[in-house]
Amino acid sequence: MSLPELPAFPTTRLRRLRRTAALRRLVSEVTLRPSDLVLPMFVREGLGEPVPIASMPGVVQHSQESLLKAAVDAVERGVGGLMIFGVPTEKDARGSGADDPDGVLNLALRRLYAELGDETVLMADLCLDEFTDHGHCGVLDERGAVDNDATLYRYEAMALAQAQAGAHLLGTSGMMDGQVGAVRQALDSAGYIDTGILAYAPKYASGFYGPFREAVNSSLQGDRASYQQDASRSVADALAEVALDIAEGADIVMVKPALPYLDVVRAVADVAPVPVAAYQISGEYAMVEAAAERGWLDRERVVLETLTSIKRAGASIVLTYWAAEVANLLA
Repeated sequence: MSLPELPAFPTTRLRRLRRTAALRRLVSEVTLRPSDLVLPMFVREGLGEPVPIASMPGVVQHSQESLLKAAVDAVERGVGGLMIFGVPTEKDARGSGADDPDGVLNLALRRLYAELGDETVLMADLCLDEFTDHGHCGVLDERGAVDNDATLYRYEAMALAQAQAGAHLLGTSGMMDGQVGAVRQALDSAGYIDTGILAYAPKYASGFYGPFREAVNSSLQGDRASYQQDASRSVADALAEVALDIAEGADIVMVKPALPYLDVVRAVADVAPVPVAAYQISGEYAMVEAAAERGWLDRERVVLETLTSIKRAGASIVLTYWAAEVANLLA
């Protein structure tokens, strides 16, 4: 992109359109709407009351009852969708709770769908990390490394359980090679041709996930750098991941995290023939909340600014823990 030619004499034309709030609204090019937002929610097995997440002020691990109440409230505020994460009491090496019809996540999905039906877009996290005792996103081989192909079979079983429970979109977040194709084939073969796939493409091995580990009671020791995207790689690498997922049947592609990777969001949005989402993750949320608590910034202004920047970069869907609050602000 070349720079525009400048006039021979100074002009105030650009600044004139910024002079009043009404003028700024009139000429605004990026609009943030409640329906653009998706609220991630955590439901923990065995709870009678919600439990606050210390590193994410205002966010909780829900009981089944409080999840249902908060979900209905968010939908009534106009939030576009809900992304549900399950936190089981028992974990094992293969993540058995992930495809258990009566497991915490699938039970929550059934209850939410029974209450909300098609009034919202019900999304489910399709990954094993919350359910495995080692905390990785897949099953491990005898050397302790993630076994990509064996993991795909577990994802297929998990996909069928979530589709049967009522999820509209399945969030393939594990970053296994071929995961979208495996899930799509499993869904189609079982007759769930209308269940969509929200592909995490790309999902980066990021330092911003810290608070999320607390939110899901993660058992992870080490990191996931061997299968998540490397931040030092070029945008071309991310676009290759996106192209593969779309070719395998992804209905929406998502960049995660959002703010540190706005260049990737823009590049994906420029070429993707499907809608593009971005996930404003736990660390992005926590650092704003921490700074605001100390009086270092204007919380409401910064929340709206960060979300607007993600939309300006090209995302049409934004997952954010502020979704319900911001929906009220935008009403």
